[in-house]
Amino acid sequence: MRGTPSAARRMLSGEARALLTRLDQVRPFAVRETMLPAAAPSPAAQTGIERTLAAGRRELRGRVLAYLDWLDGGGAAASPAEMQRRFTALRWRFNDVLGQFDLFQQTITQRSEHEVGLWLSGMDVAAADALDLPDLPFEAPPVVCYLDRGPGAAIRRARTRLPGGGSSPVAIVRVPRERMVGGYGLSSSLCHEVGHQGAALLGLVPSLQAELRARAAGPGGRLPLSWALFSRWMPEIVADFWAIGKLGVTATMGLIGVVSLPRRFVFRLDPFDSHPFPWIRVHLGAAIGELLHPDPQWRALGELWSALYPPDGLDPQARALLDALTSAAPGLADLLVSHRPQGPAEPSLGRLFRPAERSPMRLLALYEASRRRPELLDRAAPTLAFAVLGQARAAGLLSPEAESRRVEGLLRGWALRSTLATAAACARRSPPAVRPVTPRKAVPVGAGLLRSLPEEESWAHR
Repeated sequence: MRGTPSAARRMLSGEARALLTRLDQVRPFAVRETMLPAAAPSPAAQTGIERTLAAGRRELRGRVLAYLDWLDGGGAAASPAEMQRRFTALRWRFNDVLGQFDLFQQTITQRSEHEVGLWLSGMDVAAADALDLPDLPFEAPPVVCYLDRGPGAAIRRARTRLPGGGSSPVAIVRVPRERMVGGYGLSSSLCHEVGHQGAALLGLVPSLQAELRARAAGPGGRLPLSWALFSRWMPEIVADFWAIGKLGVTATMGLIGVVSLPRRFVFRLDPFDSHPFPWIRVHLGAAIGELLHPDPQWRALGELWSALYPPDGLDPQARALLDALTSAAPGLADLLVSHRPQGPAEPSLGRLFRPAERSPMRLLALYEASRRRPELLDRAAPTLAFAVLGQARAAGLLSPEAESRRVEGLLRGWALRSTLATAAACARRSPPAVRPVTPRKAVPVGAGLLRSLPEEESWAHR
């Protein structure tokens, strides 16, 4: 094949048409995935995902057709290099669209697995509750969850840029499969990741960093090292605060399950990491919990963590840093709890989480009541149910096995009830079903008598 414009045009035209063929195979999830109705994402999430992908397909199809028109028109006389340059840009965009499809595919295809699909749907409901602050209404995006391997959870926040452009219509939370072993791990990871979304919607990180600097900066605006580290770690600290506000001690117990690592990692300070190193991170959680949900359990938890990872044997510089961070932790907790994200006249961040509803005494009282009336937890807000079970387990009243079974049942129940509630809401908005009027036609019967048949019945007799 010679390198002539006509040969290049013929080859690239075939490649472009092949892209259209592959694009035709990217069909909406609604017509290619099978799942139980109770395992499906919420209507808002599903329609948001489908519309985003449909827009990408339409835009790409238009580009491919425009390229083919160009090849047959003004581009016929272009150089082979120019034809190839334009096609390469087109193929890059094609890969971006497929990348968006693959991004959402994991969140949808796992729901075809019977038990996993119900778990994910229940987790969607719990995530939506974790994002809700009743005293501070804001437009929360849909949240969808999926399972993956790895030690830590993650979130792709809604309204952030997708590969190739556009913004994500949903928040996507990835939960490690190993976190499904009980309520501690699942609820803690879920609420922490949702906390990142909530913090972004409310602009908490920059506002807290500004207040931190105003409080702690010394002469010349210089921050002490401990407070400079708190400022750098603020995105993760806020997410931990969000989880503690929703779950109480359950959040920090779940965190311990994630950061229980070999000793050298627990004390290692990475200057480029936005996460507090594990040893101080647990102590920061205990300081936040002590102020938000006062109880002796937080001091006991901090002492237990220090016994599991005693800071003995550290060099003097590292030990001095631990002491400085530990001493500053109560001040950081006060900064978080007293912060007023909407202005000085609005409720503080601590009040927005209604800490009285998650106090250890109230959670234990709810657990005792639920032992007599199990339906109380079924009807409770998902994060409250998680908090009750986690507090009971922390107090030694609930075994890990019983907690895991109860959480699994709650996830299935939330999935079912949310599906039925959505169906009922749709039924109320829909007009009553009316049998459509079918055209009727006269056909001869017997000795010239006429009778009328519905149109579909007449088709059946042709």
